Amino acid sequence: MATDLERFVEADGRADLVKQVRERIDSEGIQYVYYQFPSVTGRIMGKGVPAKHWEAIAAKGFQLVYGATANLFTDRHGNYIGYGPEAAELVGIPEPETFQVLPWDTRVARVWCICFRNREERKNGGAFLTSDCRGNLKRMQADFEKATGLHLRAGTEPEMMWLKLSEDGTPSVEGMTKPYCYHIDQFSELQPIIHKVVEYGQALGLDMIQGDHEDAPGQIELNFGFDRAETTADNLSTFRQICKAVGRELGAFPCFMPKPFMGVSANGCHHNISLWEGDTNAFMPDGDDPQRPSQLGLHAIGGILEHLAALTAVTASTVNSYRRLWDTGFWAPVFADWGYQNRTTALRVSAPGRFEYRSVDSAVNPYLSMAALIAAMRDGIDRKLDPGEPEERNIYEAMEAGKDVKRIPMTFGDALDALEADDVVKKALPDEMYRVFMHYKRDEWERHCATVTDWDVSEYLDVLP
Repeated sequence: MATDLERFVEADGRADLVKQVRERIDSEGIQYVYYQFPSVTGRIMGKGVPAKHWEAIAAKGFQLVYGATANLFTDRHGNYIGYGPEAAELVGIPEPETFQVLPWDTRVARVWCICFRNREERKNGGAFLTSDCRGNLKRMQADFEKATGLHLRAGTEPEMMWLKLSEDGTPSVEGMTKPYCYHIDQFSELQPIIHKVVEYGQALGLDMIQGDHEDAPGQIELNFGFDRAETTADNLSTFRQICKAVGRELGAFPCFMPKPFMGVSANGCHHNISLWEGDTNAFMPDGDDPQRPSQLGLHAIGGILEHLAALTAVTASTVNSYRRLWDTGFWAPVFADWGYQNRTTALRVSAPGRFEYRSVDSAVNPYLSMAALIAAMRDGIDRKLDPGEPEERNIYEAMEAGKDVKRIPMTFGDALDALEADDVVKKALPDEMYRVFMHYKRDEWERHCATVTDWDVSEYLDVLP
């Protein structure tokens, strides 16, 4: 029986796509190719290979240690996260339809890859590597569509802060502009950066649509069009790579850390999501209320609210993410409720036919977040979960009036505990991916808990007598 790897390489039409890439390589003078995939934290990993080897890599792939899916990091005890040094090597096989020339260096191209277990492994050789988060999202979307006829489309709102560089070239914790929200003059100060990001984004297939200055130093949001979830995840990863290239080119640092500054808003990455049946939006209102989502949409909201605690571990996936939730007064979505244009709840219906998932920040791995949202919404639809009535009041006023509202987890440790207890969301991180993710993130939380910070010193150094 053919393996997953063999079926992938021999898929109908792939040989023609491989030939088309060769024609581009030759006609456009491409000399080098990056073969890339995202790690469990969303970092882009892979290998660079001279373009003359395209056909060989397209057929046989490249190899990297399995631990590359966990950034080849070690935990605080010195153990490699996810996979030890005795583990085999994954095989990365390129998807030729994703081949693109990098606009900042047209001698170089990049191509996304799917990861497989090594061919020679005695158990499941050549099978899909389950710690490959990108491949997992594609398979989850396909399975969801096959089972229900529905698929997830999403748009993201990537906020980031452009920081100044220090004299030695390292990033400072100082924004390039003043923290004036929606201020065109501050936006204009970043226009050289914006021009480059938009130019490179369009060259790499992103439909760049709008942007604004947000209310933190150097903070902007540049948006691109929504698409199928797996495409949007690729586009967000591409956008981040573009920003890094522009930063190197123009002497600035693109910061996707959720909360580098206190006293101003953090970097969010709201997900605007909807379920579609073919080209029909299944969330569009089906009753008399032009704001109220369809019954299917309400069940999907019910699923997200049911699993919001566990989802938080995936969508607010760093210790720093929770600084965003504790710095009050900046519309941080800490309450497990939903409404229409209500920015004090974790979910809001931002327009007929879509809703905004707000408990997600700029460090998110979109391949994991989209997969987890599919799992939660599917459970809501299958079980016909009722989200209750929308909250149209400011949630703080509603609580003062006596409404009982649950908070999302307020520490990363609590969020990880919630994920461990939620079998539905865990299905979005199947098999080895859950093990790698939890090892990585538990270690991150434990290292934080074991670290003496500047706050500790300032608070306790002179504590007695």
